[in-house]
Amino acid sequence: MNQVSKNAGEKVVNSRPVRIIGTGHAVPSQELTSQELDSRLNHPAGYIERYSGVRKRHVTDRSENAAILGARAGALALKSANIKSSEIDCLISASASMDQGMPCNAALMHYEMGLSDTAVPAFDVNASCLGFLAAIDTVSWAIAAGRYKRVLIIAADVASCGLNWDDIESSAIFGDGAAAAVIGLSDDESGSRILSTNLQTRSCGVDLCKIPGGGTRFHPNRIDEPYLPLAAFKMDGKAVFKLAAEHVPGFIDNLLVEAGTTRDEIDWVVPHQASHLALKHLTKRLGLRREKVVNIFAEYGNQVAASLPTALDMAIRDGRIRRGHRVLLIGAGAGFSMGGAVLDY
Repeated sequence: MNQVSKNAGEKVVNSRPVRIIGTGHAVPSQELTSQELDSRLNHPAGYIERYSGVRKRHVTDRSENAAILGARAGALALKSANIKSSEIDCLISASASMDQGMPCNAALMHYEMGLSDTAVPAFDVNASCLGFLAAIDTVSWAIAAGRYKRVLIIAADVASCGLNWDDIESSAIFGDGAAAAVIGLSDDESGSRILSTNLQTRSCGVDLCKIPGGGTRFHPNRIDEPYLPLAAFKMDGKAVFKLAAEHVPGFIDNLLVEAGTTRDEIDWVVPHQASHLALKHLTKRLGLRREKVVNIFAEYGNQVAASLPTALDMAIRDGRIRRGHRVLLIGAGAGFSMGGAVLDY
């Protein structure tokens, strides 16, 4: 493990011998096309797809929840890593949405995966859309230090139940899904390692993406207003885009410096699938070729915390991302928060 403290003018080195061993993703069987939404919301044919950039998204029915989806994605990640569930020594839920107030989503996923008699820690790391990146940043140091050997990270979100379908700005872009990754210690011969990670929050944007309900602040027992509107997602998309455009490019530049690499040395960029405009702006601002940016937005929409790891899994499974490739994982989310990782896959 190599970590050097930052002095004036000195490059930060925070690489660690940790690698992604296996990945997986799962989506609900039910699809909702933008054409169906046009009909449901009385819009002209093709309007929502042109507006949102989403052709279809997957949505749960009432029999499905994040824990069930997450367990399916976790099983696929374990299969990809060629290990059994009994061989993991920590399970982290990186979801943005909760199935219930208690217990945490990780405990529910632990149960759904048949681990009820397996005494491994299960806890949540919640950073809205950046949950997967926050979990990697948090637990990779523990792996490098020898605390854990193999950690299963699962991001599973059911966004569809919290949408105001009359608000096209938000409802048209979101979908449900789950994705997972097994991470563990890397040996020197493989060359796989995390080169840098970083997370930042600029809370001037704390009110730009929110679901007021769901906690104690606006609990039904503590308010004198209808609760249901408080349980719906609210977003000021233009303000979020402005903050991201202002801060994300510099954030990425610093992340690359800390990794000791350049944009030209990045083989693949896997971004959070925030919106078609955000993906377009990121590609243009970084001077990237479109074919080097993993973009699944049109077919899946924004799956909140599951978006980035779903895109990552798909690119690994179809052979785009291969061992030896240098990959940039990047995203922004509610808070207003930014997160990123550079790794040699």
